[in-house]
Amino acid sequence: MPAPGASTDPWLDRWLGLVAEHAGTAPVLELGCGTGRDSAVLVNAGLRVVGIELSAESVAAARTRVSHGGEFHCRDFREPFPVADGSGGVVLASLSLHYFAWDETLALARRIHRVLRPGGVLLCRLNSVNDFHHGANGPAPEGDDSFYMVDGMPKRFFDRAAVQRLFADGWRMLHLEERTVQRYEQPKVLWEAVLERL
Repeated sequence: MPAPGASTDPWLDRWLGLVAEHAGTAPVLELGCGTGRDSAVLVNAGLRVVGIELSAESVAAARTRVSHGGEFHCRDFREPFPVADGSGGVVLASLSLHYFAWDETLALARRIHRVLRPGGVLLCRLNSVNDFHHGANGPAPEGDDSFYMVDGMPKRFFDRAAVQRLFADGWRMLHLEERTVQRYEQPKVLWEAVLERL
């Protein structure tokens, strides 16, 4: 049992050294920052964050949680990013890239690539096709992109090949692992990936 107030999903802890090394003096761009849970981890580690989130309520919560060292924007992150292309050292996208059609997802991966400087890294977590508690229907048939309606929302689920296909152009995969986390009431299965911009 975690201690009161402890994170039940402390996934960023093992990547903080890598994030600090690649971010340098630039802020970490966080796509889908939610209420600032991961933003707070980054800021507590001495980093700055620029977060983007569609929900105004979540942005307000993030601003309350991270009162210093964070800048939060309420917008769709398919819109232009609030940082210049080629300026970023790190982009973080935890469980936020799965709401879009495949062509939009590919376009988003290209935009993330553009915002990073060469050698910059993307840390992302993606729904796994084995995430049965949260809407996955298992491995997709050949040619199916595992894009389903789950509780009225579109959600994409990835197998290893789909993750590799998404990041085939201009990226070097530093780490790819399917993990089970205890963040929600039911276990969640996801892919954790670290990619370097070539």
